[in-house]
Amino acid sequence: MSPLPGLRPELRDSCASLGLMLSVVLFMGLARSIVRKELHRPAAHAFILEFLATFQICCCTHELLLLSEQDSAHPTWTLTLIYFFSLVHGLTLVGTSSNPCSLMMQVMLGGMSPEMGATRFLAQLLSALCSRYCMRALWSLGLTQYHFNERSFTCHNPIHADLAKAVITEAMCSFIFHCALLYFQEVRAKLRIHLLAALITFLAYAGVLLMILMFSFFLPWLHNSQTINKKE
Repeated sequence: MSPLPGLRPELRDSCASLGLMLSVVLFMGLARSIVRKELHRPAAHAFILEFLATFQICCCTHELLLLSEQDSAHPTWTLTLIYFFSLVHGLTLVGTSSNPCSLMMQVMLGGMSPEMGATRFLAQLLSALCSRYCMRALWSLGLTQYHFNERSFTCHNPIHADLAKAVITEAMCSFIFHCALLYFQEVRAKLRIHLLAALITFLAYAGVLLMILMFSFFLPWLHNSQTINKKE
């Protein structure tokens, strides 16, 4: 018997993916609560919490990417899920960085020792690799029509641009996000989480727009300004 009978196939598949992501969040939350109660060695405690946080984010990101590819006709649904799960991650993963750039920023600002930073980075790396194998195993169960074991984890090109432009666009988005992290440090935690979730959703939607503005308007204007200055 197929899950959620009576619903349209597209809606049933979306509900199954949503249930899968929420299950990952719940199981990781349960594991974190056990670790906080039973494990008291600082290094091991930090390693496992960082591992669980990164695993949660990576698994949900893989599934969200799958949903965005299948339901491209309804981008607002995908953006709603991005905002919702950014909010969920922000509320449940307090105290972890779950991102190498955020980790590096904390080390450089003196908020974390280099040794602890290396421990957390190793946890992130191992967790990201484990999430790939875990999601492949879950997809092999065939919970939805687009879950299959042979699905590739190769990088895709959602903005349809060459590598140099894609890297610059990604760098711009990352720079904006981490500047916002620094700026929002003094904002109340509950409000800060909503602001960052909204910013992540905006950047996910505006990646193509940033690339068009930069390569069609800003860089040509900068080049023309430099040419005029040299002539003068």
